[in-house]
Formats: sequence, C-alpha cells, structure tokens
Amino acid sequence: MIEPCTFVIFGATGNLARVKLLPALYHLEQANRLPEGMAILGFGRRDWSREEWSRQVEETLEPRVRGKFDQEAFNRLSRRLHFCNGDLGDVESFRHLAGMIDTNPELPRNIAFYMAISPADYKTTARNLAAAGLNEEKGGWRRLVVEKPFGYDLESAQILDSCLHRHFSERQIYRIDHYLGKAMVQNVLVFRFANLMLEPLWNRNYIDHVQITHSESLGIAGRAHYYDGAGALRDMVQSHLLQMLALVAMEPPAYLDAESLRDEKVKALKSIRPIPRNAVNAHAYRAQYGRGMVDGKEVPGYLEEEGIPENSTTETYASLKLYIDNWRWRGVPFYLRTGKRMAKNSSVIAIRFKNPPQQLFRKTSIEKLEPNWILLSIQPMECLRIELQVKEPGLEIRSHTTQLDASYCGLSSYQIDAYEALLLDVMEGDQSLFLRYDEICTAWKVVDPIIQAWSTERDFIHTYPAGTWGPNDCQRIFDNEDHYWRNTFSNEEP
Repeated sequence: MIEPCTFVIFGATGNLARVKLLPALYHLEQANRLPEGMAILGFGRRDWSREEWSRQVEETLEPRVRGKFDQEAFNRLSRRLHFCNGDLGDVESFRHLAGMIDTNPELPRNIAFYMAISPADYKTTARNLAAAGLNEEKGGWRRLVVEKPFGYDLESAQILDSCLHRHFSERQIYRIDHYLGKAMVQNVLVFRFANLMLEPLWNRNYIDHVQITHSESLGIAGRAHYYDGAGALRDMVQSHLLQMLALVAMEPPAYLDAESLRDEKVKALKSIRPIPRNAVNAHAYRAQYGRGMVDGKEVPGYLEEEGIPENSTTETYASLKLYIDNWRWRGVPFYLRTGKRMAKNSSVIAIRFKNPPQQLFRKTSIEKLEPNWILLSIQPMECLRIELQVKEPGLEIRSHTTQLDASYCGLSSYQIDAYEALLLDVMEGDQSLFLRYDEICTAWKVVDPIIQAWSTERDFIHTYPAGTWGPNDCQRIFDNEDHYWRNTFSNEEP
C-alpha cells in the first residue's frame, strides 16, 4: 500500500509539468491509483492562490487527457492541489515551502520533489532544499526526482552527481528515464527471462547482430536552445538507446529488485569495448536533416529552424556500432540509431539470427534462406514478432517468411503512459526503473570519445532529406554487406 505523500513539482508552470506530469497525475486519479491523503504542491514564481492554480491545471488538462475529460476525476484531483509562490534561486522561498508543509495538516510529511526544471537549476535547487532542511527525513521520507540530461558529458555528470550526493543519499535520488517506463521496454525482461526456450539461443553462437532504432518524424519542436547544445548522441543514444542495449544484453539478475537489476545492467555497460579516438569514424556516423517532405508537407531543414545558427554542425542523426566483450556477446555487433525528421516515428529492437547452413537445401528451388528475426516494437505500436521460414504451398520446396505475433500486437485497450508508471514507482519507493549513478557514468564513458571527436569536426556534416530513413551512406558502419537497417516490421529491405 502506498503511503500518502506531498508531491512537490518544481517548475509547475513549465512545459514538462503541463504536457507530462499533470496529465499523468490526472490519469492516475481517474484510475483511483493515487493514495488517500496525497497532496500535489506546485512551486513557481506565479503569485497564484490555490483556486487559481486549480483553474490553470483544468485548462491544461482538458485538451491533453485520453478520451473525454472526466470532471469527477478532476474534482478529486483538484482537492489535492496546493501552490507555493517562490524562486528557485532564493533560499527564503524554500524555507517558506518548509514552513507551509510543517503547518498545513493537508500536506503529508513524506515528500517527493520533482525537478521539472532546467538542468542548470538542479544544483541550486538541491542546495536550497538542504539549506531549508527539506532533505532531512524527519517524520517521513524524502525523494528527489531528476530529469535527464544527467550532465553534458562525463565530467559534468560527475560534478552534478557530487553536488546531489552532498545533500541527498543515493537511495533518495530517482533519475528518471521515461523510456524505461514504457510497457514494451519492461516486457523485454519478461520475454527474455520468462521463456526458457530462448536462453540457449541468446548469445554469440546464434545471434548475428542486434539493432536498436529510435526514429522521429518531428523536428526539434521549438527546442532549438537545448537541442543545438545537445544533439542526437547526447539526447537519445547516451540515455535511452544504451539503456535498451543493457536490457537486451544483461545477464539474468538474481531477483527483480532494484539493486539486482541495476547491477546486471551496469555489468553489461561496463563490458562495452571502448572506442579509440582514431576509430570513431569506423564506429559512429552523424548527419543533419535538410529540407524535405514529411506526411506530404514540405518542412525546413535543421539550419532553417528558428533559433539554429546558420553554421551549426549539431547532429540530428546518429548511428553507432558497439561490441560487448564478454562470454555471451563477444564479436556480436550492436547497431544503435536515432534521428529527427525521419520517415516514421518508430522505436524497435531487432535481433537477427545467423544464417542457417545452405548445403541441406542445395538441390531444391530455394536460392537463399532468410535469417530469423525477433522484433520488439516499443512505439508507436507495442508488439513482439518472430520471423520464421516455412515451406510455400506446392510441389517444389520453396521457402517464405512467416510472422508470429504476440496476441496483443495492435491492441490498445489498456493504455498507460510511461510517466504514470514511474510516478507510482516514486511514491512506492521502487527504484528498479530508475538509473543509478554508475549506470549514468558508464554510459557517458561509452560516448565520450565520440563527443570529443565530433567536437573538433566543425567544418562539415553529412545531410539527409527530411522524411527519409537517413543519409545514403549510413550503412558504412555495418560489419557485413548483407546487414541492413530494419526500418519497419515488414520483411522487405528498404
């Protein structure tokens, strides 16, 4: 049973709170999942009363909820809403917040602080929380939820972590990666470890290579300041894609508790072969989208987006080849790819098995045996698919690919947003789907050589037309000529 708590949102009037947090809390309220007595306290510079805050939340939620707006559910949520006027840089505002929680019986003493703010404000906010005594677990627990990016590179991540740990212990810090809250990502664990028939095959003896793709048809969506300073490698590869790689590659944990699960993920990440500085171009590829057509409409190129410098060489597409040097995966390439303004929105883990021996069928009509694939689609459709070879009907022996789908493929009767699941985990104190510091640090070590190499290459960057699957020569990181990107769930090469 979840204990009642006060859920404090720093940046309560910002984009993240409006688009993700408040809708997630509303849907949890609608599903009767929020604990009795829980309070939601917004913290911001607006001088709003509780009633004004409630009206703002209602206006925010109406166009963003799933299905029809449930007034009864919102009325229940509204009774939980409180607001505290304050400035993140002013320690007196935090003392006022502490006094408000101490004196208001509607605000439970268990407190979760959600940093829905700029990463530049993380250190100041943590320091001011400590100065007001709000990090001390007197009369209840304290939990600090930190959004990515967790640093800008390895050095900045270490500095940020040192600051946070000066005021909060590791068990109090919840580094949120919303990707890990997606049901299909969690299903990777069940698929791998609940099906005994797969375990003997899940290694370098049978698997040829693994692909992890996250593509978006959208551009930078008005985030020019953030994105031009980050790029695709920092924004997606260092966080989301390396986390999915760890889930695919990790060894079975002793238990599905937070520490056992995260221990095995860290072991997998630490086993990734370092990329030498002089080998970056053989292992990594970057590009930037130009003008093109998306959904039948012409869209501008990256350099034409508002707020982007005309000489920017920030990558909007990044692909990477990694090797995991352990007993299970030695010699198996892991290909990671992400990009903006690509042909479709898609997140897929594609696992290709080695080619079967051809000699057996040498006197038949089979010219080429296609390999088996396991496909795990994370979005926009959650699906698990296995591709097998079967005989075509008729007298001659010919093969074709058939697809075995999990029964829920294409079904959306049960919907839950990743943030809803993760917010419940924060309240329950379950850190299984949150990142530990050594995971963050190890992931930065993987991409840091690439960041350093690309930072010196400011004169040229490859381009690709918006609405496509990326640049033409992006295949060059592949080990073999018969490797190709699985862009869709169909069995055809692009």
